[in-house]
Amino acid sequence: MKNSIPLCLAFLMLLTMSLPALAKDSSEVAKLTVSSKAFTEGSTIPKEFTADGSDISPGITWSAAPKGTKSLAITCEDPDAPAGTWFHWIVYDIPPATTTMKQNVVKRLDLPDGIKQGVNDFGKPGYNGPSPPKGPVHRYQFKVFALDSKLPLKSGADKRAFYSAIKGKVLGQGMSTGIYQRK
Repeated sequence: MKNSIPLCLAFLMLLTMSLPALAKDSSEVAKLTVSSKAFTEGSTIPKEFTADGSDISPGITWSAAPKGTKSLAITCEDPDAPAGTWFHWIVYDIPPATTTMKQNVVKRLDLPDGIKQGVNDFGKPGYNGPSPPKGPVHRYQFKVFALDSKLPLKSGADKRAFYSAIKGKVLGQGMSTGIYQRK
């Protein structure tokens, strides 16, 4: 019993010395500034970017990715959907120097420069805009992720595969939120 106390103390000291390094790796996520010319933070998304209009993707711009970024990804999520968070768009393997995704991205799984699109919760590739049921305002979160690698995903990944693939790979993240409501 006497020998186990110094061993426990040594283990605790080693663990305590290791914690700052672990916390630094897991908690330092750079902040990306995300915006769109189509709408300002917290404002209504124009009809042309919704299912009630042309249903085209808005242009999204973000600040430069942190050092070590190997790819970027974008999602558009509705956390207010009746069935739980609803995905309207998943794009990944965007080259790391990119700082904008143009408006009206084609609705195909494979895009130029090796960029891939996932399948949204409508079961379609690419972007499908806000289309909430009549009632309260819904938020649409356009998230940009800076990742430490390209994702091990083929084109057409769904939200579960996407979030599983980015786990532990996020170096930076930002978000811009627009709103939309059907009355």
